Amino acid sequence: QVRLVESGGGLVQAGGSLRLSCTASGSIFSINAMGWYRQAPGKQRDMVAVIASDGSSNYADSVKGRFTIFRDNARNTVDLQMNSLKPEDTAVYYCSAKIAPYHSRYSPRDYWGQGTQVTVSS
Repeated sequence: QVRLVESGGGLVQAGGSLRLSCTASGSIFSINAMGWYRQAPGKQRDMVAVIASDGSSNYADSVKGRFTIFRDNARNTVDLQMNSLKPEDTAVYYCSAKIAPYHSRYSPRDYWGQGTQVTVSS
């Protein structure tokens, strides 16, 4: 059973910082891309930042220069450092990873965490 567990959400004032963490666990053969997505009330889920296994990353335009994604392949973790937070960053943040479990090592698929709330007050 593969699981993604997030932590680190909360309430912060505009201009503040938060760091989200996500750990993948279970019977994992390999992990390809990992990333963070967010969904505000009434809106679709959007990509925030993704990072490949080689460390290359991609960011949504709205967070470039403010957010940084980190990955630790040895610990199967991906973090999102969020600085200069704005009220429009308020959303539920989801961790996602393309994982091949041992029982299906040649068929990786996307796994999702349960989500963590980030609220930025003005």
